[in-house]
Amino acid sequence: MFEEMNAYAIVVEQSSLNKASKLLNLSQPALSRKIAKLEEELGIKLFNRRGKRLELTSPGRFVYTFALEQRQRQIRFLQKLSQYKKEGGSELTLGASLTTIQTTLPTLVEAFMNKHPHTELKLLTGKTHEIVGFVRDKKADAGIVGSAIEEPGLSCTPLFDDHLELVVPHSHPLTDQSGSIGMSKLQGLPMITFSKGTWYRRLTDELFQLSGIMPDIRMEIDSFEAIVRLLPTCKAAALLPKSYLRSELLRDNGLVALYIPELKETRRTTCLIYSETAEHGPAARQWIGETRASFAGYRMV
Repeated sequence: MFEEMNAYAIVVEQSSLNKASKLLNLSQPALSRKIAKLEEELGIKLFNRRGKRLELTSPGRFVYTFALEQRQRQIRFLQKLSQYKKEGGSELTLGASLTTIQTTLPTLVEAFMNKHPHTELKLLTGKTHEIVGFVRDKKADAGIVGSAIEEPGLSCTPLFDDHLELVVPHSHPLTDQSGSIGMSKLQGLPMITFSKGTWYRRLTDELFQLSGIMPDIRMEIDSFEAIVRLLPTCKAAALLPKSYLRSELLRDNGLVALYIPELKETRRTTCLIYSETAEHGPAARQWIGETRASFAGYRMV
């Protein structure tokens, strides 16, 4: 019935079987048969024929309105189908470390999926060397890692620089300190740290060792979110990456980030890695291009 409905709408718009038949590339008798078939299926008369002139009946006007709505639905359907053909069959497999999953990746994925909603996204997690292996072995189309890497056959694009900052509750005694705070203030300070074996834990342990200090580590947790939520309750401090410390996050959790000049030395570069030799699918090409473009000229120190 859809074909007959479309033909009927064109007849109404042209007010002529002859003109409509030319637009539809049909003979006039063939078009007349389509209209007659539609009238028979609907059980109503669509036109009153006044010689060569066609006048819509009341039911005919209702059917014409329906035919227009159906035409618009078809147009939207075909547009969506076309978009799905371009993206719907596309799969994107990303590799990311636990830290980048909690800091960099969510915003990137949200922006990408808003733009390409039909992409099927898969995620592989692991440590940096494992993510490098996933991309090298073509198990992942691309990876986001927390440091620059050199690996034959892989391209490593720096996205932004990051470093640790000291985070404490608003009521913490350190917030009363004027000027910058030195690392010595962390001696014996109650702190929540990342679990042993993680990149951030190794980084902070090295920092403490080089500074000759020993904080009072109260908890070891794998989740940035859990650390942030526990800081006010435990009246403790934590060292967290600046890229994670959005102003609304600090405000909503009653926290403040304090400046320690020595923490600039913890700078690390978050990078996008992908194979230089793989034949990337459309989703992978879009991810790589859009991720690079979103950080073009951006370096945070």
